Amino acid sequence: MNTKALFSPIKIGPNNLQHRVVLAPLTRLRSETSTSVPSDLQAEYYKQRASEGGLLITEATFISRLAGSYPHAPGIYSKEQIEGWKKVTSGVHEKNGFIYLQLWHAGRTASKLFNPNQEQVVSASDIPIKGINITGEEYEVPHALEINEIKAIVQEFRQGALNSIEAGFDGVEIHGANGYLIDQFINTSSNKRTDIYGGTIENRARFALEVVDAVVDAIGAERTAIRFSPGTTFQDMYDDTVVETWSYLTSQLQERHPNLSYLHFAEARSEVHTGDAANDADTLEPYRRIWKGPFISASGFSTSTQNAIDLAERTGNLIAFGRAFIANPDLPERLRKNQKLNHYDRSTFYTQDSVGYTDYPFYGESKD
Repeated sequence: MNTKALFSPIKIGPNNLQHRVVLAPLTRLRSETSTSVPSDLQAEYYKQRASEGGLLITEATFISRLAGSYPHAPGIYSKEQIEGWKKVTSGVHEKNGFIYLQLWHAGRTASKLFNPNQEQVVSASDIPIKGINITGEEYEVPHALEINEIKAIVQEFRQGALNSIEAGFDGVEIHGANGYLIDQFINTSSNKRTDIYGGTIENRARFALEVVDAVVDAIGAERTAIRFSPGTTFQDMYDDTVVETWSYLTSQLQERHPNLSYLHFAEARSEVHTGDAANDADTLEPYRRIWKGPFISASGFSTSTQNAIDLAERTGNLIAFGRAFIANPDLPERLRKNQKLNHYDRSTFYTQDSVGYTDYPFYGESKD
């Protein structure tokens, strides 16, 4: 396989990467359940997957106690959490790798049952997701955020970025994808507001752009990135003007913050957490044409590594791998040498111990 582009250097912000194989942000639920503090198991997991000049992006991490809370999901809003993340970042840096933290607000996808006083979940509008949430109940009707509350959440993203740098991260990725709070403002299906945050594309994009502005102001554009998933239907998302909406967002970021670390775009897949289909689509070209900086393409490449390699050759993109990186801690080296990959075990993705987490063998090792 011709992997020349995939293993060529690229600079993101101040960081000189030696290859373009990226660990995608992957919720794995291995933090301490009552405190959301990253565990020693997580420190080992990320250290295993670090490589010389390689980029890792953490699992989505809550920016505040009310940003959503799932058992065993991490946070970045307490001193204890910051200290826990320091073990992760130091381990990655020992191997001369780079790591960004993904800043997360779950919005209407969360449950009040996990909030300290059962506070109502929030969103752009009071529109619930159709279906059953992780507690086995119907999704709750969210509180439509008032403007002063939106401004407060923008500042929580800003503080989360500062906390991330204190924890030793090389930068942050804002989670603006997959049906979570920022995405809920962007999509027409979940945003029926009539004020400055709703209606037009410009208004629906306002919250995302304000969060980027605030994080850039806090830690600098070169350490700031954002992830989008245009056209996703996951978690009841739908937008009437997909290409126009995300082209506007991309053009605004190009105009306002051309020195962002990168933009990260995920291909829309309906079965994000259940499907194993290979990715042979490329719907991201409209945004790739607008954005002049580093661009990460994601979604479905774990079962189509040749497509990933070909896309890197054609576009120069960094490629984010999820499932393949779960099962192969040495994925960059395996791809470089065209070595056989371990297969992932989906049943262990969201469990709480080392099985299916830190026990996947490196190439040439056997699994005990």
